[in-house]
Amino acid sequence: MKIILGPSSKELGEKIADLTGFPKVPVASKIFPDGESYIRLESNVQNEHAVIVQTTSKPQDTNLMQLIFMVNAAKRNGARKITGVVPYLAYARQDKIFLEGENVSIESVAALLEKAGLDELITVNIHAETALEKFPFPTRNLTAIPTIAEYFVKKGYRNAFALAPDKGALYIARQAQQVLCGEAGSLDKTRDRFTGQTKQTGKPLNVKGKVVIVFDDIINTGGTIVGAAKILKEHGATEVYAACVHGLLVGDAEKRMLDAGIEEIVATDSVPGLNSKVSLAPLISEALRAL
Repeated sequence: MKIILGPSSKELGEKIADLTGFPKVPVASKIFPDGESYIRLESNVQNEHAVIVQTTSKPQDTNLMQLIFMVNAAKRNGARKITGVVPYLAYARQDKIFLEGENVSIESVAALLEKAGLDELITVNIHAETALEKFPFPTRNLTAIPTIAEYFVKKGYRNAFALAPDKGALYIARQAQQVLCGEAGSLDKTRDRFTGQTKQTGKPLNVKGKVVIVFDDIINTGGTIVGAAKILKEHGATEVYAACVHGLLVGDAEKRMLDAGIEEIVATDSVPGLNSKVSLAPLISEALRAL
């Protein structure tokens, strides 16, 4: 097995290679003046099981095309098997048709990866696991929530309240609860079918005098976390933290959350950034050893 260090996840790929002991395959990459991508594998992968580590967060299209090019390069250079480790899988939330004339985007992504030569996919905390049904080859969805919870345990927050921003994400809070050994719950969130506006309520949560960690798979604009922080402070929470697997943090999301009273924002290195304080390398390394 060899680890191909995708440009968008080079540091994560290096950590995985170091933990597993598998050889690294450097990648030469550049963006031409017209915006097109160039990829070249700088080590031999003939007859090898090639593992490509490449997240597809912003810029999604560039990172996705680089992934496709690396898959095809590995195929053309004789790799016997190709596994894609894609911590954040772009377009996974576009997995069904809502309006006439739409495309099922994740289905198109799956078709492109299959055509390029991908044999299997490993991702982390995909927003809707049903999206993986669109892939015509084996897939695996890992969860990093326990790993993130361990981060808080090491910081001294065992027994913190694990909160999901809505009932649909309660399973995430339950995963964190198993590590934190405290309570778990969720906010109620309703959406106005005419305006599309969402409203959160904290009843009947009892968080008075408690440290609360809001867990979610993705933090995008931060609006949900801002609303949760306001409710939790009103209900007497002493400290509120935000934790997620994929910290997209679009625009001024980080500032909005900190201004709302969030003590710390914790994400993984699925999306590299200043808040990527938890590495997925141990989790992914364990999954690769099992292949």
